Amino acid sequence: MTLHREYSPIEDELRIGVKALATSSNMANERTVLMAELVRLTSLLPPSKMTRWEGVVRRELSLAKHALAATRRTKWWSILLHSSERVERTRMLSWIDLADANGYTRERTLRTLGAAAPNGFFFSLAVRRLNDWVAQVRSAARETVPEIAKVTNPKHVADAICALLPTWSSWGRMDESDRQTILDLIAIKGVAPELLDRVISSSQGPMPQILSQILRTSILDTHLSEIAMHAVQPAVRAKAYRVLLLRKATWSEGTRWKWTDMRYCEGRVEKIHGTRPLNIATVFLDVLTAAASDRSSIVRGVASEVLVRVMNVPDIPTLALARRFAEDDSPPVAERGKFVLNKLKESPISG
Repeated sequence: MTLHREYSPIEDELRIGVKALATSSNMANERTVLMAELVRLTSLLPPSKMTRWEGVVRRELSLAKHALAATRRTKWWSILLHSSERVERTRMLSWIDLADANGYTRERTLRTLGAAAPNGFFFSLAVRRLNDWVAQVRSAARETVPEIAKVTNPKHVADAICALLPTWSSWGRMDESDRQTILDLIAIKGVAPELLDRVISSSQGPMPQILSQILRTSILDTHLSEIAMHAVQPAVRAKAYRVLLLRKATWSEGTRWKWTDMRYCEGRVEKIHGTRPLNIATVFLDVLTAAASDRSSIVRGVASEVLVRVMNVPDIPTLALARRFAEDDSPPVAERGKFVLNKLKESPISG
């Protein structure tokens, strides 16, 4: 059967690499060389496409196992009934077997490896087993992923976390303990600094969503001012400023269906958000002034939104800020500034 997919040279290399390792002998030297090549290849793959890459690995593993079985038996009925099982018992497991189609193999691989993950790709494969469709595999992942993470390079752990957090709210098989297992990885020594570096320095990618999910924990709370001032992406700075100004962190928990009219079977999908209070000391006016002076209209937009909320709070230079916003190049920011001015009616007391 022909599969309609986008093919790329790196994907073709991945297929070849997986097949080579899956059909190799159990000689350590040969497998070490093949695994090193796979680590090199998978380190080049975009982490946002992990579902696709895992599917590629799974398909190639299945094809390789059937090919091995066919070479060891000649009768078709024996191939179907015995050979695949025998191949599974004799084949040496490796990191690629975390994507195997056989749930027993995935579970056995998790419980067998015990070593540091060679890169973020393979650690991601291990973490993704927390959303596995087999309950025993999820259980094995809860037990083994934290132990693997402790001996893995924090850079690789951070790579996996950044690959998983943007979409993990859509993982339907995870329960709260599985989510907590992933969040606990952030607290492992060396991981938080790696995540902070990515949040600040990344010029593209879903960093705002990643920061939102990290803020389920308080691990980066004390760095929010640094993120707000220095993050490359304006949306990341805006997120940090919003958390600091509103004194609470919010994140996406997923979606749910809400009926609007049961008689006509009408409804809509609505987002679910989680929230927690921020428990660090900041000077509100300093944060608001810094946001109002940011080079990005996205960040200034956050400051103007907050000004509308606090325009009647004492000790806030509402009039001065409103006048600044009213002259902003961004229409939404200017509109809010003019709104505040109209509410104040240019009262000298408000300035």
